Amino acid sequence: MRKPLSNSQIVCITLLWVLLCYYILVYSERIDGMTVIMLLLSAALVFIPVIQSLKKRK
Repeated sequence: MRKPLSNSQIVCITLLWVLLCYYILVYSERIDGMTVIMLLLSAALVFIPVIQSLKKRK
């Protein structure tokens, strides 16, 4: 089993994901359905392990 993520790792991963989303939303020429779906899928890939790590700590 892997060790749970530390608070600093969780904050770093979350901030990097938010920065990526901001960059995509601000600098994209158009925001269509595929962009929204990809952002939602990336959110799932980022936050599911974070939530599991938080649950594992308790």
